[in-house]
Amino acid sequence: MSPEQKAGQVLLPFFAGTDAAAHAAVVERLHLAGSIIMGDNVPLDPQGKVDVAAMTAINQRLAQAFRADGRPWPGIIGVDQEGGMVARLGAPLTEWPVPMSYGAAGSGPLAQEAGQGLAGELVPLGFNTDFAPDTDVTVGPKDPTIGARSMSGDPDAVGSLGAAFSQGMLAAGVLPVVKHFPGHGSVTADSHLNLPSQPASVAELQARDWKPFQAAIAAGAPMIMTGHIAVPALEPGVPASLSAPTYAALRGLGFKGVAVTDALNMGAVSKQYPAGSAAVKALAAGADLLLMPADVQQAHAAIVQAAASGALPAARLDEAALRVATMMTWHARTAAAPAGAPAGTGGALSAKVSAAAVTVLTGQCSGPLTSGGVQVAGGSAADRERFAAAAARAGITVGSGPVVSLIGYGGRPAGGDIAVALDAPWPLQDATAPVKMAVYGRSQGAFDALAAVLAGKATAPGKLPAAVGSYPAGTGCP
Repeated sequence: MSPEQKAGQVLLPFFAGTDAAAHAAVVERLHLAGSIIMGDNVPLDPQGKVDVAAMTAINQRLAQAFRADGRPWPGIIGVDQEGGMVARLGAPLTEWPVPMSYGAAGSGPLAQEAGQGLAGELVPLGFNTDFAPDTDVTVGPKDPTIGARSMSGDPDAVGSLGAAFSQGMLAAGVLPVVKHFPGHGSVTADSHLNLPSQPASVAELQARDWKPFQAAIAAGAPMIMTGHIAVPALEPGVPASLSAPTYAALRGLGFKGVAVTDALNMGAVSKQYPAGSAAVKALAAGADLLLMPADVQQAHAAIVQAAASGALPAARLDEAALRVATMMTWHARTAAAPAGAPAGTGGALSAKVSAAAVTVLTGQCSGPLTSGGVQVAGGSAADRERFAAAAARAGITVGSGPVVSLIGYGGRPAGGDIAVALDAPWPLQDATAPVKMAVYGRSQGAFDALAAVLAGKATAPGKLPAAVGSYPAGTGCP
């Protein structure tokens, strides 16, 4: 490969809008490793739903551009599809609850089944990579960025559930990306805006944040994402994604796959490292794949120039490009038959996850929580509409009776008679309602699970995956 081809092979950019032709030309000219599809790249039909045929056509056009470059391995076509708040592709694809549901349900086989179900719907659209699962260990309300994207506050649970979810994704033919090393669930700033600092010692990180990554590596994770987090114990003031000691620590855990940075256009990096400097610094530090540089042409030119001048060792660029090419060659040989599952076929499985996760913190554990009617407050209009539909199916009327207060993402503590957290359960610690419940999602299946418990037609088997105020992890009905 030429230096220009090697430089392209370590870049995974974004593009604007739904015009794949213009981006395909850039892909061919710069020999890019692939592309990530963001929200503004997703074509919608007149009803505001994903135009599945048009999305497939965009990805086919990109795949054609990768082939035109003459390489024998496929390009990466990735997307952020975790479930819950982070899902670039909405209906008609299945809506999944927040990942914390898997921690509440506590079942590895269920997490694996869900990973396969979620990834299976991406394959027919032409995706081969999903930037999931998030294996950060959340520390609770002081974690402003990850929250319910984390499966649990227990490192061992995150490790086993994350590995299971990843195995399910691989079984469907999609490469998982475990994120965000060295651990984003225990820092108190949002790296989308600024550079958070992780004050923990290496020993503390090994005992908590790194455990899920060790489990992922032991299970054969092909790709791990580094976060934009400064770790003074490793290299003060430098984002982990651009830090050589961080990559050394990751390799020290036994990782031999592709290390990919978090998006290089995020505030934590772009404010400190303008133009193409972030790409060169990350690559020199040990990254193999550079996600979403602010300007991919600048980044490509900077890498070529740094390699020519010797500022970037030729062996480092070779190693990174070879790792990416090796992973995609392996994927092409081992991926499941690319049939996948039609969009929307995972609804029953998504509902099964929510039914296994729903948690009662306070209140009775059997029998109906309402005599047949409820009032509903809080949440969004869509939340209340879904709740009403679920209530009707469960034989509950809406209009009079106990007040069910829905608490959405980032919502405030609620009063009423029954407080229900739809995202992370933290607001329940200050809720004054005598009955407190967590459902970890706002999908129709999550509301159906809630209504079934309210009506006494189902029990709440879930356990708190992380402490909520005075309620310890593991709180729930027996």
